[in-house]
Amino acid sequence: MSFKTLAHDVIWRNGRIATMDANLNVAYGLLENHDMVTRDNLIVAIVPKGELDSRDAKVIDLEGRLVTPGLIDCHTHLVFGGNRAAEWEQRMNGVSYEAISQQGGGINSTVRATRSLNEEQLYQVSQPRLEALIREGVTTIEMKSGYGLDLESEQKQLMVAKKLAESYPVTVSSTLLSAHTVPPEYKDKSDEYIDLICCDIMPKLWEQGLFEAVDVFCESVGFSLEQSQKLFSAAQKLGIPVKGHVEQLSNLGGSELVASFKGLSVDHIEYLDLKGIRALKESGTVAVLLPGAFYFLRETKLPPIDLLREHQVPMAVSTDFNPGTSPFASLRMIMNMAAVLFRLTPEEIWAGVTCHAAKALGREDSHGQLKTGYQADFVVWNAVDPVEMIYEQGSQPLYMRVYQGRISHQND
Repeated sequence: MSFKTLAHDVIWRNGRIATMDANLNVAYGLLENHDMVTRDNLIVAIVPKGELDSRDAKVIDLEGRLVTPGLIDCHTHLVFGGNRAAEWEQRMNGVSYEAISQQGGGINSTVRATRSLNEEQLYQVSQPRLEALIREGVTTIEMKSGYGLDLESEQKQLMVAKKLAESYPVTVSSTLLSAHTVPPEYKDKSDEYIDLICCDIMPKLWEQGLFEAVDVFCESVGFSLEQSQKLFSAAQKLGIPVKGHVEQLSNLGGSELVASFKGLSVDHIEYLDLKGIRALKESGTVAVLLPGAFYFLRETKLPPIDLLREHQVPMAVSTDFNPGTSPFASLRMIMNMAAVLFRLTPEEIWAGVTCHAAKALGREDSHGQLKTGYQADFVVWNAVDPVEMIYEQGSQPLYMRVYQGRISHQND
């Protein structure tokens, strides 16, 4: 029985559709000789070619090009002031991170730069970073606060993220990361700062609807397991989902803590152990891999990829775009790093920037796959196979970017 289209529907014809639907039991969920129908902002049908009653609909011939879900960058710190290029040069010249921090460098140097900008200035410096990711096919992106570290400045960062979402054809998922580091005014008073977040910053900004989840840097140079638990408990009382920067430098048990709160994701996880992996499997929490930071910091401790595979923990891949440890506004380059450095397969990487990244943002029922009822966010590539976007860097294979059913970018 043919699917009957409506007058304002769009039929996307003659594409090789990499649906990323695992239920199809074929690599990339790839469908040959199928038509995809969009209605307004949703996909309403994917059917074999020739099964459409298409008399009234608009038809766009994709001429055999590859179609994938829009890319999802599920972990970024995109909104910030200044940069840390001078610090990086010092590190390349042999100066230790500790020495740089003692000189006022590190995260707090970005805090100073971010606090010094007004909202419009912060918006303007953030625009080119987002535009670069959009040009590569990103249709959904997470943006964290965490470079303000007081109510006014955290609010400013999140307001900029909101303005970017309103100004560009992209879905923005905002995260409160006030527990990124201890601000200078709370030096040696980290417990008091956690109290400030729990009692003031988090509830006020949540009430304003400025973020969707709460994050914490649970690490020996960040916040303790006990402080992280206090933050998560306060978030839970407000009904706020949680996630965590955990097991990047050591194993404090942060992943198990996030899992105990049914958290969305654990991110970095180089030092994650089997106990933590089992907790993630039980909770359904996504493991977010960040090869850009691994590369930029010259790390040698790889995340436990084989164990994550064995226990079928979903793995997302993201840029971790930030000024200190991963200044890369290119998700495609990060996809290549995930293959070369972390030895993920191309299909695992594509899942990592589509369906698994969507799950890390709590959007697995609407984003990250091409299937009926999902948002019509997709990319048409001048390519035949998905591996091509990982393999070759420096080129621009994007032919067409579609956001909520409307073409936002098209290249010849």
